[in-house]
Amino acid sequence: MSAEVNIDPSGTYVLFDGVCNVCNNWVQFIIKRDPSAEIRFASLQSDEAKILLQNFDKKVSLDSIVLLQNGKVYTESTAILKIFRKLTGLWPLLHVFRIMPSFIRDSFYRWFARNRYRWFGQQESCMIPTPEVRQRFL
Repeated sequence: MSAEVNIDPSGTYVLFDGVCNVCNNWVQFIIKRDPSAEIRFASLQSDEAKILLQNFDKKVSLDSIVLLQNGKVYTESTAILKIFRKLTGLWPLLHVFRIMPSFIRDSFYRWFARNRYRWFGQQESCMIPTPEVRQRFL
C-alpha cells in the first residue's frame, strides 16, 4: 500500500462501509454534529483504512463501523455509542445504553447490519465528499 496517511495517535477516526447508504448518511449525521471537526473519516475499503488498522490485532468486517480513538479500536454498538458521546446536542445522553451488555447491543447491531443493503440499498462506489468536508476524509 502506497497511500500516505497523516495519523494523529490521539485522533478520532471513523471507518465505515463506503458503499452503504446507511453508513454514508451516518457519516453526514456525524459531520453536522461535530462542529470542531475532531472526527476524521475513511472508507473501510480504502488503503487509508487498511493502514490505520494494520497496527491492531482485531478482525474488522465491512458490516461494522469502526472507531479508532486514543489508540484503541471500537466496533459495532460500542463504536456507535462512543461516537454519540462526541457529538453536540443531546446525543451524548445515548451513551447511557453502555449499561446494556454488549452481546445484546451487538446482536441488534449485527441484525441491522445484515439487512441494511436490502432495506436501504447501496451505492456503486464509495461516496465522494463535498469540497467543504473533504479535509475530514483521509
